[in-house]
Amino acid sequence: MSFFDLRTPFFRPLWVRILVTALALGWAGVELVTGSVFWTILFGAVGLYCFYEFFIAFDPENFRAEEEEE
Repeated sequence: MSFFDLRTPFFRPLWVRILVTALALGWAGVELVTGSVFWTILFGAVGLYCFYEFFIAFDPENFRAEEEEE
């Protein structure tokens, strides 16, 4: 398991994936408005990565609990 592993059963519900992505991109917008370029880029990159993993490359099989696999 890597440090920033998004393929866990916690992220299986759609509302959790939407919330996490919206929070990251929303916070990037807040940082953009306040003029903090570094944090804007950081949270924007995290939000875009979450968007890609959760909505473009989403495969429900990646989000199964280990108990379900056996």
